[in-house]
Amino acid sequence: MSPGKQVDPVGRRGVRGGAGHGSLAGFTLIELMVVVAVIAILVSIAVPSYQEAVRKGRRGQAKADLVDVAQQAERFRTVNSTYGGFALASTSSPATGTAFYTLAIDIEEDGSTFEASATPIAGTGQADDRCGILTINQAGSRWHEEGTDAECGFGVTGP
Repeated sequence: MSPGKQVDPVGRRGVRGGAGHGSLAGFTLIELMVVVAVIAILVSIAVPSYQEAVRKGRRGQAKADLVDVAQQAERFRTVNSTYGGFALASTSSPATGTAFYTLAIDIEEDGSTFEASATPIAGTGQADDRCGILTINQAGSRWHEEGTDAECGFGVTGP
């Protein structure tokens, strides 16, 4: 054994801090803390982006369901010459699985016009959606309660 090297009791070649500074497999606590900090930063960026992407997908489903409601109402009116008496096939979006929006339709008393809306359900991940309530009417006009037109992609803000 060389006089400058230390040997540990289990027979490893070199021990950190010894005169020879032999290599020892493993990471220091500081190295591990840096890795944990980097991962935490990446997660803090990725999770909100993922959640917004999921909300956007659910909003897309609600928009598609509203357009479908409007098409069904138009077919009903074509046959009956009025929107009066039209009823929604489903009051939730999506129609199956976990609902994130409540669908509703408001038909004028004379049956000449309607407004169909999709309202985010409180207590779900969609409750914080930046667009709020989505609405479409018999003329095909679309609007959203909050958010920018570019964010929502469903008509304009407000009626």
